[in-house]
Amino acid sequence: MTKERPFVHPYIPNSVPEIKAEMLQALGISDAEVLYSEIPDELRLKRKLDLPEPLGAESELKRHVTGILSRNKTCEEYLSFLGGGCWQHYVPAVCDEITQRSEFLTSYHNTTYANLGKYQTFFEFQSQMGELVGMEVVSVPTYSWGAAAGNAIRMASRMTGRNRVLISETVSPERLATIRTFCQWADTPGHIQIELFGHHHESGMVDVADLESRISPRTAAVYFENPSYLGVIESQGQEISEAAHAAGAVSIVGVDPISLGVLAPPADYGADIVVGTAQPLGVHMECGGGMIGFIASRDEEEYVAEYPSYLLTITDTVANERGFGWCAYERTSMAVRDKGKDWVGTGTGLWTIAASVYMALMGPQGFREIGQCIIQKAHYAIKLLSEIEGVRILFPDHAFKEFVVNFDGTGRRVSEVNKFLLNRHIFGGIDLTRSFPHLGNSALYCVTEIHRREDIEELATALKEMIGT
Repeated sequence: MTKERPFVHPYIPNSVPEIKAEMLQALGISDAEVLYSEIPDELRLKRKLDLPEPLGAESELKRHVTGILSRNKTCEEYLSFLGGGCWQHYVPAVCDEITQRSEFLTSYHNTTYANLGKYQTFFEFQSQMGELVGMEVVSVPTYSWGAAAGNAIRMASRMTGRNRVLISETVSPERLATIRTFCQWADTPGHIQIELFGHHHESGMVDVADLESRISPRTAAVYFENPSYLGVIESQGQEISEAAHAAGAVSIVGVDPISLGVLAPPADYGADIVVGTAQPLGVHMECGGGMIGFIASRDEEEYVAEYPSYLLTITDTVANERGFGWCAYERTSMAVRDKGKDWVGTGTGLWTIAASVYMALMGPQGFREIGQCIIQKAHYAIKLLSEIEGVRILFPDHAFKEFVVNFDGTGRRVSEVNKFLLNRHIFGGIDLTRSFPHLGNSALYCVTEIHRREDIEELATALKEMIGT
C-alpha cells in the first residue's frame, strides 16, 4: 500500500511539510485542525480542493488569469442600474490624483514618523463629515457601513448596560448579517439580541406604532436607515428618535451622505449616533472594496470613550504651530490590543483621503446640486418605468436615488428580466424576491448623477421590448 504524498503546491509556500511543522511548533499545537475548530461543521469542505495543475511559467500564468478576468463585464462597459450599498457615482480625476501621491499612497496608515500630511487630511475628513451629518465627533473610518453600524450598536450597549437592539426590517440584508456578527460576541450577558420592527407596506416607511410596542427597558438602541435600503426617504425620524429616547435607548441612524445636500442631517431629527458609508464620496466601486464606514456622534465623554477607532485632533505645539495627533488613543485596540473594547485595523485610510478631497471639491452648493440632480433623474426613471404595462413602482413618492420596481403584472420573474437586460448590455436591479418576499416579484433599481437621459430611456425601451408592449 503506497503512502499518500503530502500536498505541496508551488503557489502556496506554506504547504511544504517542513514549513507547516515549524509553524505548528511555534504555535504550540500538533495539528492545524485545532485552528479550524471554531468553524461550524456544516461550513467545512469535506473533500480536498479541486485545484488545477500549476502552470510552470509566469507568462503562462498571467495569460491564464487574464483570460479568466476578461470574462467579467464592468459598469464602464455595460449600463448599470445596480446599487444596494455600492453605487456608481462619478469620481473626479483629482481624487485619484491626490490619493496616488506617494506621501499618501505609501503611508495611508502608519504611525507618526510616517505622517506626511495624512493626519491633517484625516482631521479634515472628520470635520467635513461632522458638518455633513450635523455631529461634532467623527472617527477615522472602519471597514464598511455594516461594521460601523455593528460597532455603534456595541457602543450603545456598553453605554446603556442593555443587551437588546431594535432594527428596522428594511435594513440592507448584507448590513444586517454584519450587525448580527458584531452582536454575537458582544461583551454583555447573553450577547446583544436583535429584534426587527416593521414598516408600512404602502409607503415603505417605518411603522412607529410597531416600534413603540417593542421598546422595553432592555432596549439599548434603535437603528434605522434614511434613505432605507429600499430607497425610501424616512420622514418620521423625529418620532423614531423620540420613541427611543423615551425608553432611555440610543437612536442610531444609518445614512448615505451624498443625500445630505437635500435631506436634513440626522442630528436634526434626534440621532445620537450616525453611521454610514463614504463610498459615494470619491471612492470607486473597486470590485467589492472601497467600503468605507464612518461613525459620528456628539462631543460628549460617554460617546467618545466608546469609539473603537482613531480620533484625530488639532492642537498648538510648543513652537506655536498647529499639530495633528491622536485623541484618547488609550481606548483603542491599537493601544491595548485584546483589551480594547472593539477591534479595528487598517484598510480604509486611503479612501478617507479620497472622500476628504471629494467633500472639499463639492462644498455645500455642490452637495445640494448633486442631490437635486440624483432625485430628478431617479424620478424621471420612475415616471418612464411606471408607464410600462405590467410594471409598478413601489413607494414612488419617497425615493431618493433607489426605488423598487415590481414585475408581478408582467408575468416575468426578476431573474428573467435581468437575463434579458444582460443580453442588452444592461445590469438590471437587485433581485429582492428572497430577501423581501412580501414585495412580490420586485427588484431594487438605482439611478445616480452618472446616468444620462438616454441611459434611462434605453432601460425603459429594453423593458418594453421584453414585455412585448
